[in-house]
Amino acid sequence: MLRRSLAIFLVIPWMAAVVAADDAARYHVGETGRLFHPAVVRHWRGAATEGLVTRIWYPVDASVPEAVHDIGPPGHPIVRGHPVAIDAALSPAQARYPLLLLSHGTGGSADSLDWLGAGLAAAGYVVAGANHPGNTALEPLTREGFMLWWERATDLSEVLDGLLADPVLGSHIDRDRIGAVGFSLGGYTVLELAGARTNVQAFRDFCNSPSADAICHPPEMDRLKGATATPAAISPQTTASLARAGASYRDQRIRASFAIAPALGEAFDASSFADIEIPVALLAGTSDSTAPVETNIRRIAGFLPKADVTMLPGASHYTFLDTCLPDAVDVRAGLCRDNPGTDRDAVHAETIERARAFFAATLPARE
Repeated sequence: MLRRSLAIFLVIPWMAAVVAADDAARYHVGETGRLFHPAVVRHWRGAATEGLVTRIWYPVDASVPEAVHDIGPPGHPIVRGHPVAIDAALSPAQARYPLLLLSHGTGGSADSLDWLGAGLAAAGYVVAGANHPGNTALEPLTREGFMLWWERATDLSEVLDGLLADPVLGSHIDRDRIGAVGFSLGGYTVLELAGARTNVQAFRDFCNSPSADAICHPPEMDRLKGATATPAAISPQTTASLARAGASYRDQRIRASFAIAPALGEAFDASSFADIEIPVALLAGTSDSTAPVETNIRRIAGFLPKADVTMLPGASHYTFLDTCLPDAVDVRAGLCRDNPGTDRDAVHAETIERARAFFAATLPARE
C-alpha cells in the first residue's frame, strides 16, 4: 500500500481552504461527449478526425443510478472505468459549476484519465477532456500531432469555446472558476495554458547531448514508424507552427493549472515561466523513469518557486493511467504494472484529493 506520507511537499498556502472542498456535497458522475469544430479549420496535423472529440464528466444527483463502465474495445475491456450515468441530467444542486479542462498524455486519450475526470466530477466539477488530433489513441498518430506540442494548448482553448457556447452545459459553467489539469504531455499543455513558453532548440540540444534521457525517446514513438520525415513532407502549416513554437498560449480564462508527471522539462528555460501569474501545482511519482524527475518535474519546479510540489513515493509514470483489469495486466504490462508496494488506486485517490484541495482554494466558490 502506498504510504500517505510525501517525500516532497513544498509551499502549500492553500491548505486552509480545503474545508470548502471537504464540505462539498458528493455527487454521482454523469458522462457525455461532444465533437467541437474550431472556428478556423486546421489541417496541419493530418489527423483522421479534424474535430475535437471531447469526453465530459459532470456531477449528477446522488439519486441517479450509475452503471458499470469498463473501457476498451467492445467485449474486450482493458481498464476499469468509474461507474457513470450516461447523458444524465446535470445535478440541480448548484446553478453553476467550476470547470476543469483535462489534457491526456502523448498518444493517449481522455478515457485513459477516466479515474481523474470522474473523481473530480464526483467532487462537484465539470471536467472536459480533449482528445488531441494526431496525438490520441483514438486514431493513428501523425508526425505533426506528435511533435508540435504547443498546439495542444489551442485544442483546450477551443474546447472551452465550445463548452461555453454549448446549449446544454454552457449556462451551467461558472466562467470565473475555470482551471486545467493534465498528465505527462498534458501536464506540459496546462503549463502552456498558464503562460509557459517553449524553447524547442533547448530540448533538441538536450536530446543531442550526453545527458539525453528517456524523455527524448518516449515509447509512443514506436507508433510513428513509417511516417515520412523528409523535408518535402513538411507542410506550410507545419512550418508556420514551428515558427510560433515559442509564442505564449496563455488563456486568460484559466485561473489555475495542475500538472501531473509533467513532461518536456528540458523544453523550458529560466525565462519560460516569466509570464505565469496564476497558481500552479505539480505532482509526480518518485519512481518516474519515463519523464525522469530531475529533468522534468524538479526542473520545472526550480523555475516556479511558488508552485505547490508533491512527490508520491514509489509511483511511476504510468501509475497515473486508469487501473487495468486483471486480464489486461500481462498483455499491457508496461502500462499496467506498478512497482512492488505501490497501490495504483491509492495513488489515484491521493492525486484526486490533492487536485481537489488545490482547485478548492484557487477556484473558490463565491459567497
